[in-house]
Amino acid sequence: MKLSLTPKLSTFLKPSLASTPLRRSLCSSSPSPPPPPISLKPQTPLFLRPPIHSATSSDLQQWQDWAKTLASSVGSTFANSDNGPDSTLLLRELNWLVDDAVQQGIENGQRKIRLRVSLEELYLLWKQRIEERKPFQYIVGCEHWRELVLCVQEGVLIPRPETELIVDLVGDVVKGEEGLREGLWADLGTGSGAIAIGIARVLGTGGGRVIATDLSPTAISVAGFNVERYGLQDVVELRKGSWFDPLKDVEGKLAGFVSNPPYIPSDNISGLQAEVGRHEPRVALDGGVDGMDDLLHLCKGAASILKPGGFFAFETNGEKQCKYLVEYMENEARGSFCNLSIIPDFAGIHRFVTGFHK
Repeated sequence: MKLSLTPKLSTFLKPSLASTPLRRSLCSSSPSPPPPPISLKPQTPLFLRPPIHSATSSDLQQWQDWAKTLASSVGSTFANSDNGPDSTLLLRELNWLVDDAVQQGIENGQRKIRLRVSLEELYLLWKQRIEERKPFQYIVGCEHWRELVLCVQEGVLIPRPETELIVDLVGDVVKGEEGLREGLWADLGTGSGAIAIGIARVLGTGGGRVIATDLSPTAISVAGFNVERYGLQDVVELRKGSWFDPLKDVEGKLAGFVSNPPYIPSDNISGLQAEVGRHEPRVALDGGVDGMDDLLHLCKGAASILKPGGFFAFETNGEKQCKYLVEYMENEARGSFCNLSIIPDFAGIHRFVTGFHK
């Protein structure tokens, strides 16, 4: 299994959901296929499954040759239509799939090939990757994010590289601030649990805790799998519900809260890259007419949920949304916040709004 697969996501998603290429119209005008049924039980990532299947060398080679041919046939078609992956990236993903699915060894003096899925399922998975544009992360069931390998599946947003900066922002504010480092934090709309787990690891053993909330039962299930895998059950508490609703018992007590909410304008969803628009949960993408519905809801609730001196960080769609939020908090919520900042992401795009409750 590859341990540093961030490039596989960044290559075709790193421009971010905010960038222009992701808003290009798809070449095909045919309707998207209906999404598959969502499982509430987290699916075990491919690399964690036992190698209980087997294949001959020739059969495996035949599959690889077929998969390479299928990937090569794409050329730059996807890239030209919606900034999707080209053949070069797809061939790289194929190698990663082999790394996760195949275990080779010697048994009784003979070469033995064990598989973590059947050869028939490998054919199906690669057809889904190419013909349905199913995200590679859903194919292998995981995403490499920071130093983590997180379970992901249909119904749960795939964590992006730029979102890693939220954890760094929290790390910066808790340095030397015992009250924040030992306090109670929240990750609203946790999805896979990526940010909550990242913050828990930053807080360390000082007594700080994290509440991770999400409206989706699938997301809560997947986040629970990831929290347990990293042994953080005593630090990260999962609560099902919408935004601040599950936090009524800790109102005014949070040392900080963060969120990567839906922020794509509704009309832009259809022009997203097929891997995103067809497969990732719309509820985690669609932020309403101007993309601001959930961001404004978070702003309006920030003062009441945070204790004095508490910190917040929101991810946005870019500069326009960032400026709007800062102006809103300076004018409509005058006197409630201080040290408001706009922080760029790895690509230099204004991405995050941060501040403190007075």
